[in-house]
Amino acid sequence: MFILRSLIGSLQTEFRKAKERGALFAYTLIAIILPLTASRASGLLRSLVTLFGLKITTRRFYIFMASPKIPWERLWLAMWKLIQDPSTNGRLLLAGDDSINPKTGKKIHGCHSFFDHAAKQNQAPYAWSQNIVQLGLLKLIHGRFACLPLAWCFYRLQKDTQNGFQTKIEQMVAMVIKVSQFFQYPLLLITDSWFGNNGVFAPLRKQLGLRVHMLSRFRTNSNLFALPKVKTQKGRGRPKKYGKKRGTAKTLSSRLKSQAKRFSVFLYGKKREVSAVDGVFIVKTLKVPVRVVWIFYRKQWVALFTTDLTLTVEQIIEYYGARWKIESGFKELKQEIGSNQTQAWRERSVKNHLHFCMMAVTFTWIYASRLATSPVRRHLSGTREHYAFSDVRRLITEAVAQKDFNDVLPKRDNTEKNNLIKEILKLAA
Repeated sequence: MFILRSLIGSLQTEFRKAKERGALFAYTLIAIILPLTASRASGLLRSLVTLFGLKITTRRFYIFMASPKIPWERLWLAMWKLIQDPSTNGRLLLAGDDSINPKTGKKIHGCHSFFDHAAKQNQAPYAWSQNIVQLGLLKLIHGRFACLPLAWCFYRLQKDTQNGFQTKIEQMVAMVIKVSQFFQYPLLLITDSWFGNNGVFAPLRKQLGLRVHMLSRFRTNSNLFALPKVKTQKGRGRPKKYGKKRGTAKTLSSRLKSQAKRFSVFLYGKKREVSAVDGVFIVKTLKVPVRVVWIFYRKQWVALFTTDLTLTVEQIIEYYGARWKIESGFKELKQEIGSNQTQAWRERSVKNHLHFCMMAVTFTWIYASRLATSPVRRHLSGTREHYAFSDVRRLITEAVAQKDFNDVLPKRDNTEKNNLIKEILKLAA
């Protein structure tokens, strides 16, 4: 209960004189985390009235959910401060990606027909949805990596933008720079091949210098060159920028496969043996030397690259494997927390709800990092040993069910707790 009191208290102080709004914010955030009902506004209102005994009208709550006075900028900075030891081996591991949030209403803010590369055969390739660009922190918590959302924004088509158009790459760069101004650590941005290009790397290197590096995946047709030879004698012409062309990532994979070695890496929650080979090359798309690692599995292979030449082969594989946590984080956000179930359609209501859901995910993982021991996995699986996101939510639910929860959030209109809350919370998660 001390952990819950400390985290909630730090967020409530950002409301300053608006104590009532601060208490309602805290109750709403907890209601989203509790795995009892959908996070749409109607379900949250039902939780506040039924479980917590708040006397609040429907009109008052819906006004709050659409309020422009919630200080999200200060709240996110306060949330960042709550992250203890955010670095991994002296680096801040940032994962960037985008996802779509399918909707049905034609007037919902941020919606357009965006291409869904993960669409199945019975689904339309262009889904009516919101496109969310997200930046998260990859942090090792009790033996497993987790992705903590730090910043996000809607990607809008240029024809639908009124206040200045930004591409996904420009949005990603802006979010990384904002995070770098708060966390004074060297940055390693981990992305898929779509964001792993000079459009992201060049402006970041220009703004942050050698403090920022990139880790991503090569496309099969990417050309690699040897490092240029150092010119020892004076002569005509400028020094060469690139050495001899070595081939594409695909052709080099077949040549170097016989030189692969076995490495023991921490990947997807446990130690694994992988076959890999590495080398230092230079690519014209980034114009800097990169360390390339080819990983072989049966008849398949994948090529990873990083601009940080100090990283070992094991670290490159482990950090890129941790990038998958932003993909599972999208599932936690949209399905478990329920951000895709919102029925709001106005701009302020849509953004407030998504802020709440993103902050609920970050809050849950921060709570897990403050625990003395690792949470116990409730639903055991032969291939999964570590705890899940739902296990942390269950621990928060048990903390809310305790008698001294009133001391955490004393700003309640009804001091008597509903007698059904303990029985309902037993069904959680």
